[in-house]
Amino acid sequence: MIQELVDEYPVRLLCKVLDISPSSYYYVPRGRDDLALLSRVEGVLLRFPTYGYRRVTAQLSREEYHVNHKRVRRVMRENDLLAGVRRRPRTTNSRHSYGRFPNLVQDLAITQPDQVWCSDITYIRLQHEFVYLAILMDIFTRGLRGWNLSHRLNTDLALTALEQSLAKGTPQIHHSDQGVQYAAQGYVQRLQDLDVGISMAARGKASQNAYAERVIRTIKEEEVYLADYVDFADAYSSIGHFIEEVYQTKRIHSALDYLTPAEFEAAYWAETNKGLPIATGHRPDDKQPASRVPSPRPCGSQEPP
Repeated sequence: MIQELVDEYPVRLLCKVLDISPSSYYYVPRGRDDLALLSRVEGVLLRFPTYGYRRVTAQLSREEYHVNHKRVRRVMRENDLLAGVRRRPRTTNSRHSYGRFPNLVQDLAITQPDQVWCSDITYIRLQHEFVYLAILMDIFTRGLRGWNLSHRLNTDLALTALEQSLAKGTPQIHHSDQGVQYAAQGYVQRLQDLDVGISMAARGKASQNAYAERVIRTIKEEEVYLADYVDFADAYSSIGHFIEEVYQTKRIHSALDYLTPAEFEAAYWAETNKGLPIATGHRPDDKQPASRVPSPRPCGSQEPP
């Protein structure tokens, strides 16, 4: 009955009338559609923290994601995201004095692994605090090169993920938003020491970092939103398991010819290098991708599949 009336009346009022605990309603498992909507709503609020449910609905419509404003209000209310109620950190601070770099990947054809890595940071809500997740993904293979979960939203959060990634290879280009963590001197210098091209999305243009945003959404929809972490250690272990054991080696991607990132990269180098192991680090410049590898695609502003 509550589900039928929730768009018209507050959940707490309905629970009081029916003499049941509000928690008994909120612990009902959420459907896949609500998880997808929640991820979209959070994406809007990361860019526009003061938006209420009506403006969030309007913004989603501008992004061609059409949904009834009552449903948006319900999802925001259930997750404490309504204006004046939510307590949610911002993960991108682009108001800083560090240098900024142009977007080097707009319409760039990405044809091989480690050509472009993209990066992003998001927050994870625990029972009594927020923690922060930084990731780096190889766009061509969709493989996550590195990640880090931390209590603090600082340069070390991103730099630790970068060092983990560099242990596996070096990109030609590193792409990110203009957040202070990626513009900080220590982070930029580490990339410049390796002659890595530094690319940044234009300020306020989240669509220019769509691949990173999409993998963040995947992690949240398929792991974070389905879990109830006890503490930081539990979150670290569970998220790490999802990234390393599920996303990398079990989760197939339509863009990868329905292979996992690990399978796709192994197949690419096996065919391109005629069986040479990936660990050799050989990166031929004069050979075309193998037959199972999709044709080169521009890294534009469209959200990836």
